[in-house]
Order: sequence, then structure tokens, then C-alpha cells
Amino acid sequence: MRSGRLNRVLLALAGLILLALGGSVLAVGLGVRPPAWWIHGGPHDVLLSHAERTHYRAADWWWPALIAALALLVLGALWWLTAILRRHRLAEIRVDTGDGAAAVLRARALESALAEEAATGSGVAHAQVRLRGRRKKPRARALLRLAPEVDPSTALADFTSGPLAHARASAGLAALPAEVRLGAVKHRAERVT
Repeated sequence: MRSGRLNRVLLALAGLILLALGGSVLAVGLGVRPPAWWIHGGPHDVLLSHAERTHYRAADWWWPALIAALALLVLGALWWLTAILRRHRLAEIRVDTGDGAAAVLRARALESALAEEAATGSGVAHAQVRLRGRRKKPRARALLRLAPEVDPSTALADFTSGPLAHARASAGLAALPAEVRLGAVKHRAERVT
């Protein structure tokens, strides 16, 4: 969730900066008088003059530094793109059948079974489970909404010894690590007289 929010903020900032720069260049090109500190002086002005473009051409460090900076920019953009496009949710789990072959279990089926069994626990009003990780080593991420009178440690112990243990055993996994978040169900305050 945090990386999605960070991506949206970074994309919004980059978009706003590019929109402001592009709009200001367009406005100057259409004849709007820019402030004295602005990089463009008029509609026929260029971003870099011939002298500015060729100033460092004779320096030995210029071209390697420019190429290295552009390569880092391209690698950073590719890393960000692959991070955004990577699937964060597990699609299927590989289950060892014991005869040397393997079966494929849909992760959504195991998620729903885990959530349904967790929701039947005492004091659990709502349960939501997502599986992440790799096919052979999945990780569970659970959100349990508890009734106000339930002890969180009891609910956590019930979840790990019940639904989580059953899911690990039924999928034939050696381990099924889980991150469990506990929350309370919203309720009205009780009136005290």
C-alpha cells in the first residue's frame, strides 16, 4: 500500500513539474512576457545557446559523466517501471503431491478458505487474507476485525493454531509465515448511568 501511494505522489509531482514547465514555455512562445529570471527570453529563444552546448566539449570528463548520468536515469526509470508492473499478489501455489509430481492450487481459493475459517472464530467479525511471495514459499497477510470484548492475543493464537495451521497442512507447506493485523469493529459507546 505504501509503495502505491509513493508511486502516485511521485507521478503527480513529476506531472505537475512537467506541466508547469511545458505551459510556461508555451506561454512564452505565444508572446507572454516572462520574468527576468526565466530561462527563455522570447519566442525565438533556445534552451541552450551554441556556446553553452559546446562549452565542455573539449573537457575529457564531460562525455563520460553525461553518459553515466543518463544511464543512471534510464536504469532508475526501468527499475521503477518493473517495480510497478510486478505482481504483488500470488496467483497460484505449487503443492507437492508426494509422488514426485506437483499440483497447482489457486491462491484465491486458499485465501477465501483461510478468511472464511478465520471469520468463524470466536470474536472475529470480519477476516481478509492475501497471499504473497513465491509459488513454493507463500506468505500470508491477514486482517482480522475483532469484537470489542475479544482479547487480541487469544484471537491471534486461535488464528495461528486454527485456520493458518489448517491451510499450511492442506497445502503441504513446510511453513506459512503470516503477518496478522488486528483491528476493532466500530461500535457505539455504551451508556453508563
